[in-house]
Amino acid sequence: MTIYICRSLISLSLKNFSHLNKTPISLFSLLFFSSSPKSPNAVADYLIERHKFSPEIASRVSSSTNFPLKLLLKTPEKTDSILSFLQESGFSDTHLELVIKRMPQVLSANLERTIKPKFKFFQDLGFSSSDVVEVVSSHPWILTTSVDNRLRPSVLALKNVLGSNMDVPRVLKRSGLFLRYDLAKTMIPNIEFLKSCGISSSQISQHVCYYPRYFLHKPTSIREYVKRVNEMGIDGKSKMFLHAIRAISSMTRENWELKLKVFKSLGFSEDDILSVFRRQPLVFAKSERKIKAITQLFLSTGKCDISFVVNNPELLGCSVENRLKPRLRVLEVLESRNLLLKKPSLANVCKITDKKFFEKYVLPYSNEVGQLFVVNKPSMKAEICA
Repeated sequence: MTIYICRSLISLSLKNFSHLNKTPISLFSLLFFSSSPKSPNAVADYLIERHKFSPEIASRVSSSTNFPLKLLLKTPEKTDSILSFLQESGFSDTHLELVIKRMPQVLSANLERTIKPKFKFFQDLGFSSSDVVEVVSSHPWILTTSVDNRLRPSVLALKNVLGSNMDVPRVLKRSGLFLRYDLAKTMIPNIEFLKSCGISSSQISQHVCYYPRYFLHKPTSIREYVKRVNEMGIDGKSKMFLHAIRAISSMTRENWELKLKVFKSLGFSEDDILSVFRRQPLVFAKSERKIKAITQLFLSTGKCDISFVVNNPELLGCSVENRLKPRLRVLEVLESRNLLLKKPSLANVCKITDKKFFEKYVLPYSNEVGQLFVVNKPSMKAEICA
């Protein structure tokens, strides 16, 4: 009986051979799905055996409630052609798994009408093949989005803000959210409002490239953030203005109040807190635990008080374990042994790069502090060893 079925299938495939140029049919797929139960396990086995997907990814796809298993089981040759096209377009096995893991529906999409137009759209804009691969694999839902109703208007809006096509791929690699939102109702009015506050176009373009997410807030929210920043005394022409808006927009009012309570509990006055915010607003986006740990670390040295942190607020963004503790320990040993001819500035000791710190305070005194400070040369990260 089994031999008869196999002969029948082979005969059927040979009869259809003349039509292969119109509708490619995988003999492997035909035999596989004809001899396997129509179940999620059949899909998983097919992806593993035919396309070498990992069992984890294959299992996830086959168990996805959003994926039409019946379509793949009915027309596996569509999946074959889609995956072949993606591979030919430069997708590695890793890229393919990323796409399928996040958007299994791609496997049953229409190659000619749904997938290929997205690639043509990006290529016509001047995206390189690697750009397209990175953008699509990072945001595979792009493949099921309308070119005319969503992608084209969003990309053109980004191009107008950035001034050229060159930076658009860089922005989209960082955040594909620009392609999800109606930029005419979010980013564009937000940018126009920020310009009216005195912020230059170059500053805005730079922030769109590196910090894209917060331009997509509702315009009413951006106006509220700007109002709060103005109330704290930061002018629109200040370089810190956009950073202040970012800091405010990154937390709820409840979290903001928690940060203020932490500062006050450590001994900061209201003027101190405002001063820290005006100088380095993004430290308010750090966790309460980190703010507390760094402030208490400096106070515990007996060499400085709250004013030291107020005047050097950027230190609140440093790593306690990889930067501050190792340096303070080295400095403590050098000073206790009177090895330093001139008392160094504590702020400078903490701010200079690991490389400069190593060359100035560790290398000349390797016998005394060599066991306290070890530098990992590729990343120049320090750590306490003893």
